[in-house]
Amino acid sequence: MGQKVILSGMRPTGKLQLGNLLGALDNWVKLQHEYKCFFSVVDWHALTTAYDDPSGLKENVYEMVIDWLSAGLDPEKNVIFRQSDVLEHAELHLLFSMFTPLSWLERCPTYKDQIEQLREKNLATYGFLGYPLLQAADILVYRADAVPVGEDQAPHIEMTREVARRFNFLYNKQVFPEPATILNQVKLLPGIDGRKMSKSYGNVIEMSEPPEEVRRKVSQMITDPGRIRKNDPGNPDVCTVFAFHGVFSAGGKDTVAEVCRRGEIGCVQCKKQLSDSLVEYLDPIYRRRLQLAANRDYVREILRKGAKRAKEEAARTMEQVRAVMGLSL
Repeated sequence: MGQKVILSGMRPTGKLQLGNLLGALDNWVKLQHEYKCFFSVVDWHALTTAYDDPSGLKENVYEMVIDWLSAGLDPEKNVIFRQSDVLEHAELHLLFSMFTPLSWLERCPTYKDQIEQLREKNLATYGFLGYPLLQAADILVYRADAVPVGEDQAPHIEMTREVARRFNFLYNKQVFPEPATILNQVKLLPGIDGRKMSKSYGNVIEMSEPPEEVRRKVSQMITDPGRIRKNDPGNPDVCTVFAFHGVFSAGGKDTVAEVCRRGEIGCVQCKKQLSDSLVEYLDPIYRRRLQLAANRDYVREILRKGAKRAKEEAARTMEQVRAVMGLSL
């Protein structure tokens, strides 16, 4: 048997934040040594919610790929490409739409959740309703064996499995595997204000922040609201700074908790320790990013080569699909 295949992707919405690094990219970097990986910039998916203003899309593609490379994705090991450069995704999505029941799309939990969260947008569109089916096409056009996703996306992979089963049953041919779900090992981080980390809240730390900006944002983090004086005993369980220590100061996490509870360290000193740890963690990513940001031609070439390799693989799948669906003469 050949090397197993993985497909994963992200919407290009701009520079990535620490949550993206810990929730997805770190896992991708590990998986690239075990699987044949296709990593897609899913720009069509971005249009399902931002169709009315695509002005920043092109720039966001560059920024995101630069972040991927900075985090350690190897363009020689992986196929890194832009979704819209491989038209087979759209063709397979169209063919899947011929036999996929509407009820499968309407029952997706993320459908109602996002409509609720994005009430200011008109999402009564087929593109938004059908994006899980486009996602299924993204995955199955490469006959992926597995897909690394967050827990919220797991229902979409189950629908992808159902689409594969239905296709194989209808046309009596085992064209598609049923991809497994690889749940990302997510380390949840709050935003610097203690709420969920979100660009809409303005409380994120981006992967690409310069060291001085990282330190500034750490200095703004919300600490234990019940701690008034420096020597008061603190409660690390309600402190945003300690949540970050738990991820970036692994060796000193327990020590930080102990001295905080005994009132032996002030919040300013605690933030200084976190700043040092976080800047050290991000330093290699930041340095690689400075080099890549100055060489857009290199990034463009990676996407061009990636699209060529992806298209070759997708074309082989579509030959089989067209044949079993009676579309080949």
